[in-house]
Amino acid sequence: MIHRMLSVLTVPAFQDNYLWLIHDGVSAAVVDPGDAAPILDCLNRHGLALAAILLTHHHADHVGGVPQLLERYNVPVFGPRQEPIPAITYPLGEGDAVTVPELGLELKVLDVPGHTRGHIAYHAPEHSWLFCGDTLFAGGCGRLFEGTPEQMAASLEKLAALPGDTKVYCAHEYTLSNLRFALEVEPANAALQERFTREQAKRDRGEPTVPSTIALEKETNPFLRYAEAAIADRLITTGHVSSKEPIAVFAALRQWKNSFR
Repeated sequence: MIHRMLSVLTVPAFQDNYLWLIHDGVSAAVVDPGDAAPILDCLNRHGLALAAILLTHHHADHVGGVPQLLERYNVPVFGPRQEPIPAITYPLGEGDAVTVPELGLELKVLDVPGHTRGHIAYHAPEHSWLFCGDTLFAGGCGRLFEGTPEQMAASLEKLAALPGDTKVYCAHEYTLSNLRFALEVEPANAALQERFTREQAKRDRGEPTVPSTIALEKETNPFLRYAEAAIADRLITTGHVSSKEPIAVFAALRQWKNSFR
């Protein structure tokens, strides 16, 4: 397999989605193309040919552009085995590996249910990249549309176990909203306070706050820190939970975030 220098292009879509193009200057793989138009435009501007489509879950803002891309490019479509996505040609689950020969790219597949029942993530250890869809966000996590608190907590623990320098390519620009909530949950966290200032400055300059890193998330993301005594105490004090049992705290944390403004 030919190994070239790879990089990741950020492709904004809709109101706050990020679509990701992994490329070597010639070929590209797209992650979660909810809209084909910005991907086709980016491919054209950078002189790239699409080589593969990678999907994390079935929601329309992650798969909606696939049919139009397949009209233009005859490429493999990788995606979760447990989700109803008709375009998938290579169904995947925990322990599987994805190879994109045109890029010399290898990705390991992780099952990360919670947001949806069959959600998967792609980890590229050689490049320290994680494409995690709507499971882990910068400063937060996805809503539990189909899964349980136990499933989401386990999925996040699995991602938190990756090396600290792993770049977290999540699918939405939700960071400031997530960090405002995090500060409500853990107001004395100095690393979190500093992060909010940095991320606010990025948004003021019109820059994305993504990717994050696993190390930064472990320091500042309440959904990776739900077992911290200070967080349990805060949820008890605010009347959101009556027990320090970790999954009860996690479930209460997610419920509180759902209604936080």
